[in-house]
Amino acid sequence: MTHRTTITLDDEIFAFLDHVAGDNRSAYINQLLQQERNNFLKQALIKANQEEAEDSDYQEELQTWESTLSDGLTND
Repeated sequence: MTHRTTITLDDEIFAFLDHVAGDNRSAYINQLLQQERNNFLKQALIKANQEEAEDSDYQEELQTWESTLSDGLTND
């Protein structure tokens, strides 16, 4: 599904967009926003991992469950 939207750009930015995007401004803007979304998600994941690593209660719980990781499995 696609959506149409109207945005307002400064003259300088519009000229740049025309120069770099060629005939398909929508595709270029979609690509830029997809990259920005990926960067946002990557940063959110890094932040969540850092918070997890700094949470001592969570780390203790992980250690508790770590001992059950191979319960009942043979070491073949």
